[in-house]
Amino acid sequence: MTVTVQDLIKKIKFNVIYSTETALQKEVATSDILRPGLEMSGYFEYFTPERIQLFGMKEWSYMMNVVGDARYDILKKVMTELTPVVIVARNLDIPEEMINVARKHDIVLLQSRETTSRLNSILTSYLDEELAERVSVHGVLMDIYGVGVLIQGASGIGKSETALDLVARNHRLVADDRVDVFQKDAFTLAGEPAPVLQNFLELRGVGIIDVMSLYGARAVKDQTDIDLTIYLEPYEVGGEFDRLGNGIKNIILADVEVPQIKIPVKTGRNVSTIIEAAVMNYRAKDMGYDATALFEDRLTHLIENNS
Repeated sequence: MTVTVQDLIKKIKFNVIYSTETALQKEVATSDILRPGLEMSGYFEYFTPERIQLFGMKEWSYMMNVVGDARYDILKKVMTELTPVVIVARNLDIPEEMINVARKHDIVLLQSRETTSRLNSILTSYLDEELAERVSVHGVLMDIYGVGVLIQGASGIGKSETALDLVARNHRLVADDRVDVFQKDAFTLAGEPAPVLQNFLELRGVGIIDVMSLYGARAVKDQTDIDLTIYLEPYEVGGEFDRLGNGIKNIILADVEVPQIKIPVKTGRNVSTIIEAAVMNYRAKDMGYDATALFEDRLTHLIENNS
């Protein structure tokens, strides 16, 4: 995905000091933020002009109190045509020289009232998410009791029908059919719908339905972390299925491990109810309560007492 300076302004609140239509369309290519302290002192050995430049109190103070008459010349080197945007934190006053260089090199100049560290964190988090590489997987992504659940299985097994039943039970649809998956960090996976499919659900025999239109805004969500995957597979007589709940395995999605539960599907089984129970049990385990461990403990005590 690409992020323009205009996208950044729409997402995060800034005071726009200077901008042009062409400058607003500049792309931000990296989530790394440059705080040009060394550059203001004249050291450009490892200068990276393609990054967002963030002026905090230290950079601003050095620029205002030390650089002096050379301010315009230094800023011309720091703020180049490759610089997508320059941001001044803490509502610090912006000198005329900075505005003049922004005009000369067609750079958007922004001001924020946020502290420098907090603004740096907000920018990095947003850009990491938006610039992360997307991987498309087949399935249905739901928010169930606040848990992001990716439901997968063979085509025609009933994923979308199950999703509709879950929506009717006040859970939220994130994506149907194609889920765009990306890393938020090394341990967190998130998913979102393809733009063309957002809020849509495909039902065989009915066609495409707009979940938001039929069920309201409470029934959909733009994005969610993927905490759990559920794989629906056909029930087979004699097949081996987990009976105690200790058979959860992890799968790899976009280089992140995610727990997976396999649920057998056959006529007469209420898959939606089973998925709800599986999610609640997953939450209970995450909070430290493991029914399987408790059962095994009781069974061990019973065997010991009887022997």
